Amino acid sequence: MKTLISILLTCSIITTGLLVIVPQAMATTTVEVYKSPTCGCCSKWVDHMRDHGFNVVTKDVGNKEIRKKVGMSETLGSCHTALVNGYVMEGHIPAPDIIRFLKEKPDALGLAVPDMPHGSPGMEGRRSDPYNVLKVNAPGDTRRDAEIYNRYDPYATKSVTPAPASAPETKTDPAGASSIMRLNN
Repeated sequence: MKTLISILLTCSIITTGLLVIVPQAMATTTVEVYKSPTCGCCSKWVDHMRDHGFNVVTKDVGNKEIRKKVGMSETLGSCHTALVNGYVMEGHIPAPDIIRFLKEKPDALGLAVPDMPHGSPGMEGRRSDPYNVLKVNAPGDTRRDAEIYNRYDPYATKSVTPAPASAPETKTDPAGASSIMRLNN
């Protein structure tokens, strides 16, 4: 019994220690964000990153020059560019994807969310559009060269409601080639 209590006590101490260390590790990670001084959605993304434990330094000078300097293609461009731990983060990337990426430490240029998709961090509102977080492997890679790192589709989780049991019977084309449904007479 004493052994079991000792093991449980040790595990709880280790767990508590890890819960303190992980947020501190993220808080010591500095994200340098290049953005326009008047861009509201960029400021919201900066807040999103801070809310996830990152230390954020903003450079209100725009991002076109830094994007070109680091080799991020304009086809992957968005309204802000961030540098973190030697990687380039272009656009409204969700912080959990950046955290995962930094843990994995892939041989890549960084991540990108091209354009400014509605529903992405900093672009919240009434509308949410599907979008992809792209892994950019090398400087100069375009959108076609990038790999999908994560997908966000607000409509994918919605389930289709089955038709009520009293719905009329339907038939499809006998050959199965038609998508038009016809009611029985």
